[in-house]
Amino acid sequence: MDPQTEHLHFLLIPLMSQSHIIPLSDLAKLLARQGPMVSMISTPKNANRFKALIDYAARENLKIQLITIPFPGQQVGLPEGCENLDALPSTDLIRSFVDAYSLMQEPIENIAKKQLEPRPSCIISTTALVWTQNLAHRLGIPRYVFQTVAPFTLVCAGRIGRFLESHDSSDLDAFWVPNLPHKIQFRKSQLPFPESRKESGDVRKETQVSDRGSLVNSFEELDQWYVEEQKRVHKNFWDVGPVSLINSTGSATAKSDHYSLKWLDSMKPSSVIYACFGSMCHLSFGQLREIGLGLEASGRPFIWVIREIDYSPQVEKWLKDEKFEERVKGVVVRGWAPQVPILSHSSVGGFLTHCGWNSTLEGICAGVPMLCWPMFAEQFFNETFVVDVVKIGVRIGVETHMRVGEEEKTVDREQIKAAIDQLMDEGEEGEERRETARKLSEMARNATQEGGSSYRNITLFIQDVLQLQQQEAAEDEKVNEDRDSEITDNRVM
Repeated sequence: MDPQTEHLHFLLIPLMSQSHIIPLSDLAKLLARQGPMVSMISTPKNANRFKALIDYAARENLKIQLITIPFPGQQVGLPEGCENLDALPSTDLIRSFVDAYSLMQEPIENIAKKQLEPRPSCIISTTALVWTQNLAHRLGIPRYVFQTVAPFTLVCAGRIGRFLESHDSSDLDAFWVPNLPHKIQFRKSQLPFPESRKESGDVRKETQVSDRGSLVNSFEELDQWYVEEQKRVHKNFWDVGPVSLINSTGSATAKSDHYSLKWLDSMKPSSVIYACFGSMCHLSFGQLREIGLGLEASGRPFIWVIREIDYSPQVEKWLKDEKFEERVKGVVVRGWAPQVPILSHSSVGGFLTHCGWNSTLEGICAGVPMLCWPMFAEQFFNETFVVDVVKIGVRIGVETHMRVGEEEKTVDREQIKAAIDQLMDEGEEGEERRETARKLSEMARNATQEGGSSYRNITLFIQDVLQLQQQEAAEDEKVNEDRDSEITDNRVM
C-alpha cells in the first residue's frame, strides 16, 4: 500500500437504483482496500441498502463512511418515500426523479466544502448524474464516470446513434451495426429509444461525458476489441471489474445461510436453473404464471425468485390453490435471494436472467450459461453480447422492449420450456457454451487478482488521481512562493 494514497479521499455518488448502488458499493471496497478514504452519498430511505457496505468496512477496517442527505422528491411532485428508482409507481416519473436528484447538488457541495476531511480528491458518479460534472468543477476537483454498462454497449450505442442520425430510419426495422468485428444486428424495437434519433444521440452523450475519465465494470479479456476502441476515443478509460468479485476475497467475507443454498446442497452438479429478473423488472401475474409453469414443464430443478413488488395476493393464491410448491422440483423465493452465492454454487447449471449488466457479469464470474430475456434499457445489447459475441447464452425469443401498460404481453410456458431445454442441452453445442463460460469465469478472477488487468487498472486510476492532487499542491505552493516573494520585494523597495 502506497502511503501517499492514504491522503486521497473519493466522493462516490450513485444514482439511487440497485443497479448503480451495488457496483458502486463494490468499487468503494476496492478503492478503500488501497488505503484512501471513501465517502458514499445516500438518502434516508436508501441508507439501509448500504448496510452491507458499512458492515464490510467495519470487518475489514476500511475507511468508508455513508453521508445521508434528504431527498427533495416532493419538490418535483414525486410521491412521498420514492427515493429509489425501483420505488417509483410508474416509469413516467423517472425524469422527475432525476430532476429531484439534481437538487441535491447544493447540499453535497456544502458538505464537501465544510465537513469532509480530508478534502475530496475527486468525484466518482454513475452515468445518469451529469450534474456531478458541474459539482466537481465548483469544488475544483476532477470527476470520473463509473459506467454501469459494458464497453460493447458503449461502442454499439455510439455506432447506432451516428447511423440513425445519418439515415432515414422511418421504414427501417432491422439493421446491422457498422464497423464492428462481429456481425451484430438489432431491431429498432430492441433499442432503448427507437422512436427518436435525437434522444438516442442525447443518451449516447450522457453515457460518455466525463471531464477526466471513465471506470468500467468489465475486464479487458472479456471484450478486448471494444475496450481498445473506447481507449482510442477516450484516453482515460479503465476496466476495473468485475467489481463484485471483491466479495469473494478478504478475511471477513460474509457468508449466507439462506435456505435456498441449503437446498442446493442436495442437488446434482449443474442441474439447477436459477431464475431471477432484477430489481426493476415488473412482471404481471399472467407472465409470472407462465414462468412458473414453464419452469415446471422443463422437468428440471429450479430456484425462482419473485421480487417483493410482484408478489401480489393473486400470485400467492395461485401458488396455494395449485399446490405449486408441493408438486414441483423447485424452490420459490419471495423477495430477496443471495444471487452471487446461488450462481456460484456447483449445482446451478443455467441462469434465466433479464440481462442487466450486473447480473450478466455475475453469471460470467460464476461460469454459468445464461438464458436471456431482456426487457428494457440496454438489456438487448447485453443479450447480444452474451449470445453472439462470447457465445455463452441462448435467447428466449423476445424482440421488443417491455413498455408501460404492456406487461400482460407474455412469453408462454412452451417457449420457456424450449429455451431451457436448449440451454441445458448435453450435446456438443451445450458443452461448448459450458466450457466457454468456465474459461471466462477463470479469466474474470485472474483479472481482479494481483497482477491482473483490472487490478493494474485500479492502480493506474488511483495514480491518476494522486498525480492530479500532487500537481494541484505544487501549483498552490508555487502561487504561495510567488506571493511571498512579491511581499518581500515590496518591503525591500
